Amino acid sequence: MIRARAGRGRNIKSAMGRIKNTKKKRDIELLFEVGTLRHMDRVWRQFMGPDVANCAEHIFRVVWIALTIAKYEDAGNHEKILKMAIAHDISESRTGDVHYISRQYTKRNEELATRDIFEGTAHEDEMIDLIHEYEERESIEAKIVKDADNIDVELELRELRSRGHSMGTVWINSRIKNVYPKLFTKTARQFWKIIAKVEPHNWHLNSPRNRFIGGDWKKRKKLYEKNQ
Repeated sequence: MIRARAGRGRNIKSAMGRIKNTKKKRDIELLFEVGTLRHMDRVWRQFMGPDVANCAEHIFRVVWIALTIAKYEDAGNHEKILKMAIAHDISESRTGDVHYISRQYTKRNEELATRDIFEGTAHEDEMIDLIHEYEERESIEAKIVKDADNIDVELELRELRSRGHSMGTVWINSRIKNVYPKLFTKTARQFWKIIAKVEPHNWHLNSPRNRFIGGDWKKRKKLYEKNQ
Protein backbone atom coordinates (compact mmCIF):
# COMPACT_ATOMS: atom_id res chain seq x y z
CA MET A 1 0.00 0.00 0.00
CA ILE A 2 2.76 2.40 0.97
CA ARG A 3 4.78 1.41 -2.12
CA ALA A 4 1.73 2.03 -4.33
CA ARG A 5 1.23 5.49 -2.89
CA ALA A 6 4.90 6.30 -3.35
CA GLY A 7 4.71 5.13 -6.95
CA ARG A 8 1.69 7.33 -7.63
CA GLY A 9 3.51 10.26 -6.01
CA ARG A 10 6.52 9.77 -8.29
CA ASN A 11 4.24 9.54 -11.32
CA ILE A 12 2.48 12.78 -10.39
CA LYS A 13 5.80 14.55 -9.89
CA SER A 14 7.07 13.22 -13.19
CA ALA A 15 3.93 14.40 -15.00
CA MET A 16 4.18 17.83 -13.37
CA GLY A 17 7.82 18.04 -14.44
CA ARG A 18 6.89 17.24 -18.03
CA ILE A 19 4.20 19.93 -17.99
CA LYS A 20 6.66 22.51 -16.66
CA ASN A 21 9.27 21.56 -19.25
CA THR A 22 6.70 21.80 -22.04
CA LYS A 23 5.80 25.31 -20.87
CA LYS A 24 9.44 26.32 -20.70
CA LYS A 25 9.96 25.04 -24.24
CA ARG A 26 7.10 27.27 -25.38
CA ASP A 27 8.73 30.22 -23.61
CA ILE A 28 12.01 29.54 -25.43
CA GLU A 29 10.10 29.37 -28.70
CA LEU A 30 8.56 32.74 -27.85
CA LEU A 31 11.99 34.22 -27.21
CA PHE A 32 13.20 32.98 -30.58
CA GLU A 33 10.12 34.46 -32.25
CA VAL A 34 10.59 37.82 -30.52
CA GLY A 35 14.14 37.83 -31.87
CA THR A 36 12.86 37.59 -35.43
CA LEU A 37 11.26 41.05 -35.14
CA ARG A 38 14.69 42.56 -35.78
CA HIS A 39 14.61 41.00 -39.24
CA MET A 40 11.21 42.45 -40.11
CA ASP A 41 11.34 45.69 -42.08
CA ARG A 42 8.47 48.11 -41.75
CA VAL A 43 6.71 48.57 -45.04
CA TRP A 44 7.60 52.27 -45.40
CA ARG A 45 10.54 51.00 -47.46
CA GLN A 46 8.20 50.71 -50.43
CA PHE A 47 8.02 54.51 -50.57
CA MET A 48 11.32 55.32 -52.29
CA GLY A 49 13.39 53.08 -50.03
CA PRO A 50 13.93 55.13 -46.86
CA ASP A 51 16.27 53.63 -44.27
CA VAL A 52 13.78 53.17 -41.43
CA ALA A 53 13.71 51.25 -38.18
CA ASN A 54 12.76 47.59 -38.22
CA CYS A 55 9.92 46.32 -36.06
CA ALA A 56 12.12 45.54 -33.04
CA GLU A 57 13.80 48.96 -33.16
CA HIS A 58 10.42 50.66 -33.39
CA ILE A 59 9.15 48.77 -30.34
CA PHE A 60 12.30 49.62 -28.36
CA ARG A 61 11.87 53.37 -28.82
CA VAL A 62 8.11 53.20 -28.21
CA VAL A 63 8.90 51.72 -24.79
CA TRP A 64 11.12 54.70 -23.92
CA ILE A 65 8.64 57.25 -25.31
CA ALA A 66 5.76 55.69 -23.38
CA LEU A 67 7.70 55.73 -20.12
CA THR A 68 8.72 59.36 -20.71
CA ILE A 69 5.15 60.45 -21.46
CA ALA A 70 3.94 58.63 -18.33
CA LYS A 71 6.55 60.46 -16.23
CA TYR A 72 5.44 63.87 -17.49
CA GLU A 73 1.75 63.03 -17.22
CA ASP A 74 2.30 61.52 -13.77
CA ALA A 75 -0.29 58.96 -14.78
CA GLY A 76 -0.81 55.25 -15.18
CA ASN A 77 0.89 52.15 -13.88
CA HIS A 78 4.41 52.37 -15.27
CA GLU A 79 5.08 48.63 -15.12
CA LYS A 80 1.87 48.02 -17.04
CA ILE A 81 2.79 50.68 -19.60
CA LEU A 82 6.20 49.10 -20.21
CA LYS A 83 4.74 45.63 -20.69
CA MET A 84 2.03 46.96 -22.98
CA ALA A 85 4.56 48.89 -25.06
CA ILE A 86 6.82 45.84 -25.40
CA ALA A 87 3.89 43.79 -26.69
CA HIS A 88 1.94 46.37 -28.73
CA ASP A 89 3.19 45.21 -32.16
CA ILE A 90 4.08 41.61 -31.30
CA SER A 91 1.40 40.23 -33.63
CA GLU A 92 3.38 41.56 -36.61
CA SER A 93 5.73 38.62 -36.10
CA ARG A 94 3.01 36.58 -37.80
CA THR A 95 0.84 39.08 -39.65
CA GLY A 96 3.54 41.37 -41.01
CA ASP A 97 3.30 45.16 -41.20
CA VAL A 98 0.99 47.17 -43.43
CA HIS A 99 0.98 50.83 -44.48
CA TYR A 100 -1.87 53.18 -45.18
CA ILE A 101 -2.41 51.81 -48.70
CA SER A 102 -1.85 48.09 -48.19
CA ARG A 103 -4.13 47.94 -45.15
CA GLN A 104 -7.05 48.87 -47.43
CA TYR A 105 -6.62 45.52 -49.22
CA THR A 106 -5.44 43.31 -46.38
CA LYS A 107 -7.26 41.80 -43.44
CA ARG A 108 -4.93 40.70 -40.66
CA ASN A 109 -6.14 38.51 -37.81
CA GLU A 110 -4.03 40.17 -35.13
CA GLU A 111 -6.12 38.77 -32.30
CA LEU A 112 -5.52 35.19 -33.45
CA ALA A 113 -1.83 35.89 -34.02
CA THR A 114 -1.48 37.27 -30.49
CA ARG A 115 -3.23 34.27 -28.94
CA ASP A 116 -1.08 31.83 -30.86
CA ILE A 117 2.16 33.66 -30.06
CA PHE A 118 1.55 33.53 -26.29
CA GLU A 119 -0.35 30.24 -26.04
CA GLY A 120 1.25 27.91 -23.53
CA THR A 121 3.81 30.46 -22.33
CA ALA A 122 4.30 31.99 -18.90
CA HIS A 123 2.99 35.30 -20.31
CA GLU A 124 -0.17 33.97 -21.95
CA ASP A 125 -2.97 35.45 -19.86
CA GLU A 126 -1.25 38.71 -18.92
CA MET A 127 -0.04 39.69 -22.39
CA ILE A 128 -3.23 38.75 -24.20
CA ASP A 129 -5.20 40.87 -21.73
CA LEU A 130 -2.76 43.78 -22.07
CA ILE A 131 -2.88 43.77 -25.86
CA HIS A 132 -6.69 43.62 -25.79
CA GLU A 133 -6.67 46.60 -23.42
CA TYR A 134 -4.26 48.46 -25.71
CA GLU A 135 -6.54 47.96 -28.72
CA GLU A 136 -9.55 49.22 -26.74
CA ARG A 137 -7.81 52.60 -26.08
CA GLU A 138 -9.82 53.25 -22.94
CA SER A 139 -7.29 53.05 -20.11
CA ILE A 140 -4.70 55.76 -19.56
CA GLU A 141 -1.96 53.15 -20.07
CA ALA A 142 -3.34 52.23 -23.51
CA LYS A 143 -3.65 55.89 -24.48
CA ILE A 144 -0.06 56.62 -23.44
CA VAL A 145 1.31 53.67 -25.42
CA LYS A 146 -0.67 54.66 -28.52
CA ASP A 147 0.64 58.22 -28.22
CA ALA A 148 4.15 56.78 -27.97
CA ASP A 149 3.53 54.75 -31.12
CA ASN A 150 2.59 57.90 -33.03
CA ILE A 151 5.40 59.98 -31.56
CA ASP A 152 7.95 57.41 -32.69
CA VAL A 153 6.73 57.92 -36.27
CA GLU A 154 7.23 61.69 -35.87
CA LEU A 155 10.76 61.15 -34.60
CA GLU A 156 11.57 58.91 -37.53
CA LEU A 157 10.11 61.33 -40.07
CA ARG A 158 12.17 64.12 -38.49
CA GLU A 159 15.26 61.95 -38.86
CA LEU A 160 14.44 61.36 -42.51
CA ARG A 161 14.09 65.10 -43.09
CA SER A 162 17.48 65.62 -41.49
CA ARG A 163 18.93 63.10 -43.95
CA GLY A 164 17.26 64.86 -46.86
CA HIS A 165 14.81 62.09 -47.74
CA SER A 166 11.53 63.30 -49.22
CA MET A 167 9.62 60.77 -47.10
CA GLY A 168 10.29 63.06 -44.16
CA THR A 169 8.17 65.85 -45.67
CA VAL A 170 5.41 64.29 -47.78
CA TRP A 171 3.28 63.33 -44.79
CA ILE A 172 3.64 66.50 -42.71
CA ASN A 173 0.31 68.12 -43.57
CA SER A 174 -1.73 64.92 -43.61
CA ARG A 175 -0.36 63.83 -40.23
CA ILE A 176 -1.04 67.24 -38.70
CA LYS A 177 -4.61 66.94 -39.95
CA ASN A 178 -5.28 63.27 -39.25
CA VAL A 179 -2.93 62.13 -36.47
CA TYR A 180 -2.16 65.11 -34.23
CA PRO A 181 -5.84 65.64 -33.22
CA LYS A 182 -6.01 62.00 -32.10
CA LEU A 183 -3.19 62.29 -29.56
CA PHE A 184 -4.53 61.61 -26.08
CA THR A 185 -2.05 63.37 -23.80
CA LYS A 186 -0.85 66.92 -23.41
CA THR A 187 2.74 65.69 -23.26
CA ALA A 188 2.46 63.90 -26.62
CA ARG A 189 1.10 67.07 -28.25
CA GLN A 190 3.99 69.05 -26.80
CA PHE A 191 6.52 66.46 -27.97
CA TRP A 192 5.05 66.60 -31.48
CA LYS A 193 5.71 70.34 -31.74
CA ILE A 194 9.16 70.15 -30.17
CA ILE A 195 10.28 67.35 -32.51
CA ALA A 196 9.66 69.59 -35.52
CA LYS A 197 12.13 72.14 -34.12
CA VAL A 198 14.88 69.98 -32.65
CA GLU A 199 17.82 68.84 -34.78
CA PRO A 200 18.32 65.05 -34.38
CA HIS A 201 22.09 65.61 -34.03
CA ASN A 202 21.78 67.95 -31.04
CA TRP A 203 22.24 65.20 -28.47
CA HIS A 204 25.91 64.89 -29.48
CA LEU A 205 26.60 68.32 -31.02
CA ASN A 206 25.51 70.09 -27.83
CA SER A 207 26.95 67.58 -25.37
CA PRO A 208 29.16 69.38 -22.84
CA ARG A 209 31.53 66.42 -23.02
CA ASN A 210 32.14 66.16 -26.74
CA ARG A 211 35.69 66.88 -27.91
CA PHE A 212 34.83 70.34 -29.25
CA ILE A 213 32.98 71.70 -26.21
CA GLY A 214 34.58 70.04 -23.20
CA GLY A 215 37.13 67.54 -24.43
CA ASP A 216 40.73 67.47 -25.56
CA TRP A 217 40.15 69.53 -28.73
CA LYS A 218 38.85 72.44 -26.66
CA LYS A 219 41.93 72.22 -24.45
CA ARG A 220 44.20 72.23 -27.49
CA LYS A 221 42.40 75.25 -28.86
CA LYS A 222 42.92 77.14 -25.60
CA LEU A 223 46.58 76.14 -25.56
CA TYR A 224 46.98 77.23 -29.17
CA GLU A 225 45.33 80.61 -28.51
CA LYS A 226 47.50 81.09 -25.40
CA ASN A 227 50.69 80.58 -27.40
CA GLN A 228 49.78 83.01 -30.20
